[in-house]
This record gives sequence, structure tokens and C-alpha cells, in this order.
Amino acid sequence: MKAAFREAMGNYPTGVAIVTTTTATGDPVGLTINSLASVSMEPLLLLWSVANSVNSAREFIDGAGFAVHLLGAHQSDTAVTFATKGHERFTKHRWGWSERGLPILQDSVAVFECAQYKAVEAGDHTILIGEVLHVAQADRAALLYHRRGFHSVAPLPICAEPLIVTQGW
Repeated sequence: MKAAFREAMGNYPTGVAIVTTTTATGDPVGLTINSLASVSMEPLLLLWSVANSVNSAREFIDGAGFAVHLLGAHQSDTAVTFATKGHERFTKHRWGWSERGLPILQDSVAVFECAQYKAVEAGDHTILIGEVLHVAQADRAALLYHRRGFHSVAPLPICAEPLIVTQGW
């Protein structure tokens, strides 16, 4: 059933993001994610999940905050770098420090700087909820992940005909 679950979820297109924070000694860490959702408008909250087996999981779970970077269609190489073990992730891509002391990747579609709000254990992952303190965005096409590959989407025309939903499968 795990294989069927993974295949079915792989058919659900998601955006691609990188989450960054710092170690206890102040070094930047980051990883590629596709489990991101808005939670609340008051206060502004978002969530993502990290596998507990990831080397940097404790930095995110125990840290004071993190930055979520929505990647643009031009950043598939950045997504791969931050998803691959053993890479010197921050030496390969342009980045700098935010006013809040978080590592920020350049050229992202959007960046949400968050304070840690809550961490919830859920199976082999931990769901991290962040309170959004700052948002920066650019008008660029987003990078999407679908069926184990990267894609971008052109806007579709608005359908003039009403959508007809039939009952059953």
C-alpha cells in the first residue's frame, strides 16, 4: 500500500520550496520540501513537514525560526542541490542573511520568514508551524513538482462553460 500511496501522492502537483535556518553555532542549513500549506490568516501561519531522519531535522524542530523560499521555474538546479545529501548547498547558490538572522536564497519567487510557532510529531515526520513575520515576493513563474519531475505552468484561459460534476467514479 505504501507504493500505491506514494504513486498517488506523486500525481498531486505541488510547489517546490526550500526551508532554511541555522545551527546552534550559526551555520546555515537548508533542505528542499514540497509539503507546504497556509494555516491561518490571524495570526499568519504556515506549515511544512520534515522527515525525522533528515540530518538537519533537529535544527528546524528545536530552532527559533526558519525561512521558506518558494522556488521559481528557473531554480530546478537549486531544488536538486538542496535535496541531495553531501552537497555544499550554500556555496553553490547566491544567498545572504536577513535582518532576522536567517539565511535567504536570492531569486526566489517568495520568501516567508517565520518564527517557530509549534512543532507536532506525526509518524516519521514532524509538522512545523511558523508564524510569518515578513514576506517578500517577485512576479515569476513557480517551479512545480509532479510525477517525480520539475515543471512550470502557463496560465490557462478561464473556462466560460460551467464545470459539470458527475456522481460516482
